[in-house]
Amino acid sequence: MKRREFIKTTGTAVAGAIIFPNISFPKRNPKNVVIIGAGISGLAAAYKLKQNGMNATIIEARNRIGGRIFTHTFNQENLTCELGAEWVGASHTRLIELCKEFGLELLNHQFETHLILDNQYKKAGEWDFTPEWNTKYQALLNQFNALPPESEAKKQYDKLDWWRFLVNAGISEKDLEIRELLDSTDFGESIRQVSAYAGISEYAESSEKNEMDYHIKEGNNQIIFKLAEAVGSDNIILKTSIEKVEQRNDSVTVYCANGNRYEADNVICTVPTYSLLKINWQPKLSNDYFDALNELQYSRIIKISVLFSERFWKNESLDMITDTLPHYFFHSTKNQDGKKGILTSYATGDRAYILSKMKNEEKIREVCKTLKSAFGDVEKYAERAVNYYWGSDDFTKGAYAIYNKHQWLNVRETLNKNHGRVYFAGEHLADWQGFMEGAINSGEDAVEKILISLK
Repeated sequence: MKRREFIKTTGTAVAGAIIFPNISFPKRNPKNVVIIGAGISGLAAAYKLKQNGMNATIIEARNRIGGRIFTHTFNQENLTCELGAEWVGASHTRLIELCKEFGLELLNHQFETHLILDNQYKKAGEWDFTPEWNTKYQALLNQFNALPPESEAKKQYDKLDWWRFLVNAGISEKDLEIRELLDSTDFGESIRQVSAYAGISEYAESSEKNEMDYHIKEGNNQIIFKLAEAVGSDNIILKTSIEKVEQRNDSVTVYCANGNRYEADNVICTVPTYSLLKINWQPKLSNDYFDALNELQYSRIIKISVLFSERFWKNESLDMITDTLPHYFFHSTKNQDGKKGILTSYATGDRAYILSKMKNEEKIREVCKTLKSAFGDVEKYAERAVNYYWGSDDFTKGAYAIYNKHQWLNVRETLNKNHGRVYFAGEHLADWQGFMEGAINSGEDAVEKILISLK
């Protein structure tokens, strides 16, 4: 990336932007962009900026890149699991393109769902919704897909929560119980807190496995490392939080807690709303924007990955929904060689909060207690576990955004608007909301808006 040649003793070039002491600013390169956040959205934005001949500086408050993509390796066994983002969907065309571009292999990460309900275990194929509901549900999905994208009829879905929509559609109590257990794993909270628009579009527009299709070989952090390498590590500044973003007519200045300042032509802010609200924006964001930021909630999710000495489940494609505290299980080490294996518990909402308060050995015990009805006493196989509760993450206070009724078509649209020379991105603003694909799309969309503004 080309350095600015006029810099001598008055400032230090860092990552395509300039750290200034308390002096007046020199004339700027007209193509500098500061990106707040080194998650996949920020990295994808920086990569696209570089491809378009622009300088990008990424400033990240964490001590690592990747944000909510967080791969853990059990080093002695060389087995990986994801404590954050898990799936690459068959419909996630941009992420798949980037994996091909960087030579990353996608492995099958599809599962056949088993069920534990009322302490009764049923294998995949031994349980289902009622035939009546399956027929009605498919008709509802077809009806939604038949509507024009901007039709008023389609917008009406946003007036109900997903639970109420299903009840109004005549779902039985037993079908609703299973639907709640399954769908809450997708949204991270009860479906009583999900817009029916977000709910039905999630399933009407997804792949057959609801985008639970692939996983990046050796861990999803591989795409993070490749993007960071392409952007240039000297363009990424870690352990640096933002205090203020100040705009003038022709520039934006970013003030950091460590005293450093960065001047740019534009800023792309990719952080979740919790961190975004901590920044002093000058001029201030509009009241509507602040209201939308405060209104949007993020899901409480905990992932508990237990390493077992052997794969007692005997089924590489095992996942399982349950009505117990650990909630949902899947085989994290599918397509990873070794005798040992990892089962990950993925719990949401109140379940996640309760589990987060337990000690590590208690979490393992709770996981094994649930598995007992399907596989017997498996605690003897449990060696150790790693877990992460996103509900208390210092930078997000949640895993991903959850859109309640009346929010998908107004809160989301409000948060997508730029603030002068500042553009916003992140999974919460994407059509593929909650996925790595959506985060990439929104970061690249922000770059497109900047490119258009320069024409």
